[in-house]
Amino acid sequence: MKKIDVFNHIWPKPFHEALIAHVGETTDITRRSEAVPMMTDLDRRFEVMDMFGPDYQQILSLASPPFEKYAEPDKALELAQIASDSMAELCQQYPDRFPGFIGTAVLSNPDAMVEEARRNIEDLGACGMQIFTNVSGKPLDLPEFEPFFDYMGRSGKAVWMHPARGANFPDYLTEDRSEYEIWWTLGWPYETSAAMARMVFSGLFDRHPGLRVVTHHAGGMIPFFEGRVGPGWDQMGARTTDRDLAAVRKALKRPHLEYFKDFYADTASFGSRKAIEHAIEFFGEDHVMFASDAPFDPEKGPMYIRETIRILDELDVSEEVRRKIYQDNAAKLLGLDV
Repeated sequence: MKKIDVFNHIWPKPFHEALIAHVGETTDITRRSEAVPMMTDLDRRFEVMDMFGPDYQQILSLASPPFEKYAEPDKALELAQIASDSMAELCQQYPDRFPGFIGTAVLSNPDAMVEEARRNIEDLGACGMQIFTNVSGKPLDLPEFEPFFDYMGRSGKAVWMHPARGANFPDYLTEDRSEYEIWWTLGWPYETSAAMARMVFSGLFDRHPGLRVVTHHAGGMIPFFEGRVGPGWDQMGARTTDRDLAAVRKALKRPHLEYFKDFYADTASFGSRKAIEHAIEFFGEDHVMFASDAPFDPEKGPMYIRETIRILDELDVSEEVRRKIYQDNAAKLLGLDV
């Protein structure tokens, strides 16, 4: 069977050059990306991929941070176009290695976000569009982003959601920054979970029933907190007296837990077997897809791929389920031939 890695990251050479020309030098999380050879060196990427045989393939996507962290809306659009054009070209040149790519939405540019998504999907053949869990601190359920989700719900292609949170988001109200990279280790799973909740309770999926969202890192915290998410939120409003939150839950067309289970999740869990097992148990065998989050591991490429494959090969599941996770679910969602 194929092993289709649906969420790993790259900076194609034309995009990397355009980024450096714009920012001058990388810092913080952009420096982290640039320091990994596999991110920008295609030969090194091929060397790593070859370690896992000809059946290992990658769906390409850009890495953090969101464009708005370092570019104004017009420049963000320009960089997004360079990135998508470059990834599309890589897929055309190396279809056996890269059967598809995910464009990155420019939600910071509301005048262009729908057209750029359309260009990616209808002109370039993107498998879907990547968004981040907030847009310069704005939640995704604001009306200004509704046209994007409307288009994606009608497009037949999925949205890939990547967490975004930095050290400027403090862990305590008395401080002005997050310490010890808590913003990443614990903040990113929270970001994913919070964005999922805002999508559900704002009625986004009721308004756009065709919308499908892939969550990074095995669905964040949601599978681990099924009890709080399910029966706990059945009591929404009991803890709040200044507004009627029970009405929010009752306004949904289905029980809220069903919406959370409709998300897709990947297996990018940094080598955590339990995270993958929980994701399969919560989202179901048809909604979990193989992903490594390469190349952001201590070995700068092969470790997360190797460890994720080892865990999946050792899981106590049927070969049918293993095949779904490795290739069939991705092929169905992304429209790939395997």
